[in-house]
Amino acid sequence: MTSHPIATSHVFSTILTALLLLIHSSATATATALPVNVWPKPTSISWSSPYTIATLSPTFQFDSPSSPSNHYLSAAVARYHRLISSERHRPIYDTTTTNFSTSPTPLQSLSISVVDLAAPLIHGVDESYTLSIPNHSATAANLSAATVWGAMRGLETFSQLVWGGRRRVPVGVEIRDAPLFGHRGFLLDTSRNFYPVEDILRTIKAMSHNKMNVFHWHITDSHSFPLELPSEPGLAAKGAYGRGMRYSVADVGRVVQYGYEHGVRVVPEVDTPAHTGSWAGAYPDIITCADKFWWPAGSPWADRLAAEPGTGQLNPLHPKTYEVVGNVINDIASMFPEPFFHGGADEVTPGCWKADPSIQSFLSQQNGTLSQILETFINKTLPIITSHNKTAVYWEDVILAPDVKVNPAVFSPEHTVFQTWNNGPNNTKLLTAAGYRVIVSSWEFYYLDCGHGDFLGNDSHSDVDSNGGSWCGPYKTWQKVYNYDITHGLSEVEKGRVLGAEVALWSEQADGAVLDARVWPRAAAMAEAMWSGNRDEKGIKRYAEATDRLNEWRYRMVGRGIMAEPIQPLWCLRNPGMCNTVKPFVAQ
Repeated sequence: MTSHPIATSHVFSTILTALLLLIHSSATATATALPVNVWPKPTSISWSSPYTIATLSPTFQFDSPSSPSNHYLSAAVARYHRLISSERHRPIYDTTTTNFSTSPTPLQSLSISVVDLAAPLIHGVDESYTLSIPNHSATAANLSAATVWGAMRGLETFSQLVWGGRRRVPVGVEIRDAPLFGHRGFLLDTSRNFYPVEDILRTIKAMSHNKMNVFHWHITDSHSFPLELPSEPGLAAKGAYGRGMRYSVADVGRVVQYGYEHGVRVVPEVDTPAHTGSWAGAYPDIITCADKFWWPAGSPWADRLAAEPGTGQLNPLHPKTYEVVGNVINDIASMFPEPFFHGGADEVTPGCWKADPSIQSFLSQQNGTLSQILETFINKTLPIITSHNKTAVYWEDVILAPDVKVNPAVFSPEHTVFQTWNNGPNNTKLLTAAGYRVIVSSWEFYYLDCGHGDFLGNDSHSDVDSNGGSWCGPYKTWQKVYNYDITHGLSEVEKGRVLGAEVALWSEQADGAVLDARVWPRAAAMAEAMWSGNRDEKGIKRYAEATDRLNEWRYRMVGRGIMAEPIQPLWCLRNPGMCNTVKPFVAQ
């Protein structure tokens, strides 16, 4: 394709200014400033003067090490070579002309070096990298990383530095980069509505582009059990929505493998003992209050049978329960190599257990409590999880719920991680102060399903509710996501126990048709906050500066096949600064 000289010059000036903005706002910038957007923003980036652009050689290649112990780097190198060869991204950001020089020497290669090719993809693995694109006569750029996974992050950065039909790249660039938090995740609920495997793979690809590294797969719930298990085939046969709405062992293997190839861990969650109504088709005897109306007419909220339509909880007093749960845990532990295993344990609803005769007898004749019943369940199932050398992850409810909870002494901080979702930083404080490691998913900031109304029929709240029509409204804007400080109010020791964060998409009102737009670019906002922070070098929140960069990144994501929703009219990108306010809005 022949480029028009005037149009080409305009694209160059556009990219140059964007890169300059990136450097000026970099957390530890050391030079004047860069033209192309890198998301999430690197922790340190510089572009030396005179500002110079080079083209990639038609024979540009990656020179990378290979190792039989880790072939994932080779897969990533091949993937990024295809991307760089085909993308031809042209920024939309409309700017004034900025002077730059053009190197007469094309860039011939990117040399990749990795210290530890065998380091596994687990929490805490070193994801740091340095990227150097020398100036003028040099023909090779250099990417150095401690591990394969850091090299993948560097390859993503390099891909974002390349643009245009002639594959231009800034030279004289130095980047030193590493994440603030080791856990940067996304939770997808595939029980309430089913997602084909291709939707999951596309999501993992998008996560990799945003340097996110944990796909939390909330596979089952009360609504359906879509996972086929060798030891318990009846659960999916009778609990899935249909034959075409199941995940086979091969499907799981495909997702896990794809995750490794993109530097994304796949953490399975099978929620127990609540949220298990879908088990009743195969095992009705071990499920209490299955298939009941969730909130009986005339009953107070305290006597509901579930948090939402879709009832059913495992009965911890039934011996068969532990045979089935043991089989489920054992199968999943073998299907997912990931060291974290999420056991759920949220939202145990008292009314559901109280509706069961055997539990009624325990409560009345033995003076037992529901908390004792839950503790019995945890004491019998937690050792099964840890017997597979897994770290057990539970929702915070299991020790923080106001009514049914377990003595914290049951959980060893060495083998347990808690995931918060209530009360913002307050619950994070409670857990970290008690010595536990924490993953933050506060619904007030990170629930991406909120603000889209509710799925209840005949709900009078829809006529009066001004909170987005949902229990967790309003809608969580990308700014709300970006600005959340997950370690607010913590001591330095407590901050060290925060592993990171996850945004979540619960799927009462979502499926593959809306997945991309519901998640992106809001998940990208969390990704940058977890990677390099949400504040500039002066400690000031940088959401205003991030707007144009996220806007541009959203368009690039769309070009990469991720149908992210827009955050502004296109006019705003073409008229920089015109969509800002000159002062904060003040309520009149």
